[in-house]
Amino acid sequence: MQPVQPVPPRTPPADGLLTIGAFAARARLSPKALRLYDRLGLLVPAHVDAVTGYRYYLAAQTERARLVFLLRRLDMPLARIAEVVEAAGSGDGPGGEPGTGGRPEAGGLPGTGGRPGDGGGLRAAELLAAYWAEVEERLAGQRTLAHHLRDRLSGRSSELNTRFEVHTVDVPEQWLVTEKRHTLADELPVWIPASLGRLEAAARECGGTTDSPFVVYHSEVSEESDGPVECCVPVADAAAARAWAAGKARTWGAAARVEPARRLAYTRITKAQVAHPQILSAFEAVEAWMEREGLEYAGPCREIYFADWDAAGPEDPVCDVAFPITAPAPESPAAAQ
Repeated sequence: MQPVQPVPPRTPPADGLLTIGAFAARARLSPKALRLYDRLGLLVPAHVDAVTGYRYYLAAQTERARLVFLLRRLDMPLARIAEVVEAAGSGDGPGGEPGTGGRPEAGGLPGTGGRPGDGGGLRAAELLAAYWAEVEERLAGQRTLAHHLRDRLSGRSSELNTRFEVHTVDVPEQWLVTEKRHTLADELPVWIPASLGRLEAAARECGGTTDSPFVVYHSEVSEESDGPVECCVPVADAAAARAWAAGKARTWGAAARVEPARRLAYTRITKAQVAHPQILSAFEAVEAWMEREGLEYAGPCREIYFADWDAAGPEDPVCDVAFPITAPAPESPAAAQ
């Protein structure tokens, strides 16, 4: 029979330290949550007994513990919680050295820096605001997608089309600098901004831009079909555009070309509506309008980006979904007989 090992006596906490149970009650959290925060490095105990492994905390760490808990309630990823907590603890408040985040190994008491209003607190607030802006943008896109799917599943696609106002506009002939590539739908959110960024930089060498950038879909783009897709920026100097394209053609698939004058049928959509597949509702609405008006396709469809994408909110108009159109050719007398 194995002898029973004696349980090490609990070392009385030093002055100012709380047991994990007492601290959990003060912070209104469970000891299990505190152990998790410790393992994740989000809330390190002020002292861990070397013999028993018991954790001890400072009362000043209560605010940090509650901050971690509330950020988790926002479904914030752990890595970003760590950034916010670190920023909140990087101020010059009492007990923490500037920029240490109040970590014991840095010579300060945990969680005591970053008082509201100091530099660390302001930085933490900025990080939280940036995260929540991303959440709202994602939710706006999901809301639009849910409406799109609901209308499709309920057989109300024709009703969906009436939500989009369709207009026409005449666009003059333009010189363009372009990039073209084959790409799937899930790659577009990365490739389009990168490509337009390169082209807008090139436009500064070509007399500047003369109109909004746009993206042409020469064939279907989906999770299975890869276009090709062409990013286009109208420029002022045709000769400079040709010279630029000659130097970049092999690296980027760049070109300089003339876009003929066109009449476009278009509908305006918000930033939230741009995401695939809900943007397909806008394309379908324009096509349905063209059919009702007896108009024909005169070229591939396109997206025209006229607003500052980064500055726009989810409900701000940013894009025109457009089709080149033409009136149907009149029926010949012979065919009519």
